[in-house]
Amino acid sequence: MSGLTLAEPTAIVPRARRALRLDPRTKALLVLSTSLAVMAPGGASFIPAALVLGVLLALGEGAWARALALPLTATTIATIAYLLPLAVPHPAIGVVATAAAYMLRFVAVGGIALHLIRTTSPTELTAALRAARVPRAITVSAAVMLRFLPTIITEARAVHDAMRLRGIGGWGGLLRHPVAGIERFTVPLIASSLRVAEDLSAAALLRGLGSTSRPTAMHPPRLGAADLAAVALVAALTTATVLW
Repeated sequence: MSGLTLAEPTAIVPRARRALRLDPRTKALLVLSTSLAVMAPGGASFIPAALVLGVLLALGEGAWARALALPLTATTIATIAYLLPLAVPHPAIGVVATAAAYMLRFVAVGGIALHLIRTTSPTELTAALRAARVPRAITVSAAVMLRFLPTIITEARAVHDAMRLRGIGGWGGLLRHPVAGIERFTVPLIASSLRVAEDLSAAALLRGLGSTSRPTAMHPPRLGAADLAAVALVAALTTATVLW
């Protein structure tokens, strides 16, 4: 194996130590409930509340760049979705606006999901899901995916850098030869993804994630005052949205 394990990524651990310490079960519940509310029919009214929650979580985590980028990105997409069709009434603009409206929902949920990814290690998530009596198949899959996504992003950046060193990267080369550019990027990334998936599966088996016995967590998850405050905040945002 190449040394890849399910341990905490180095980019996650320092921020997780100074973050607002929410229980992983609370963070997972926030992502799930926000997804159900925002993605449901008529869920566009819950987008502002989800954005406010995402910004507050980013501030509590100390992610100042995300706290600023999230409302700016949402405002830009909302302008394309709702104001651009009024200024330019054209069928093509309508298609773009519809796609932007759905993208706005993903941005609202993504701000909360990023907090879960950046502040929760696979070990913490696994212990929390076990404490919540979640089936083992879901627990193992969630732990592997939590470690898989940052690794694939790193591999994609490495492939892009390698393409630029060979003079075949950038928007110019993609516009001149779009099919060749996509092929040169996706084929190495798929090969790397398969290798990463095999390494993570082997690491999961070595750490006993697929065993039938219930392992003992060194740091058992516990609900605290921060979790109660998060639940109260979500209740207040939901009430304000319904009344408004």
